[in-house]
Amino acid sequence: MPRPGLAAVVVASVAFLAAVGIFDTVWAGGEAANVDYTKVSPTDLVKSAPKGQLVNPYKDTQADVVAEGGKLLLSYSCSGCHGGGGGGGMCPPLTNDTWVYGGDDDTLFRLVTLGSEEMQKQGYTRIGRENVVGPMPPFGGIIKNADDLWKILAFVRSKYSGDPDYKFGAPKAPPEPNP
Repeated sequence: MPRPGLAAVVVASVAFLAAVGIFDTVWAGGEAANVDYTKVSPTDLVKSAPKGQLVNPYKDTQADVVAEGGKLLLSYSCSGCHGGGGGGGMCPPLTNDTWVYGGDDDTLFRLVTLGSEEMQKQGYTRIGRENVVGPMPPFGGIIKNADDLWKILAFVRSKYSGDPDYKFGAPKAPPEPNP
């Protein structure tokens, strides 16, 4: 039997997202539109963006963004599990070339937002292994907005110390030669 309260929550949620422009602003006509990431939660952005389409608007060479991302990493207690500079602790390091689910912007944003259990439910599989393995809890409801998360990810990329070919995940395989 349907729960009347649940239907009201769903309708209200959709109305809210439409009112703040998530559906029309983020992915207007199937393409990313101009988005004010300070007004969108990570969870809402993940819900509205097609898989594989999230791209960090910041570069890891923007010193002001990287500095702010480092402060945000500390403020959201990421260092409690990943170590002070992201070098590892009771959970994997954020600075080497092992990307457990993938190293592209979209995958990292979704991993932090949804957590590893929800990522697996959505069909993601572990492609990398670390000596220290702990589940990533979902931070989408904790991190204030998508802008904060993008800055944290820019900081993480700036601290990367692995093989440059793997900074954004495994390099694409070269095309097969034509027979």
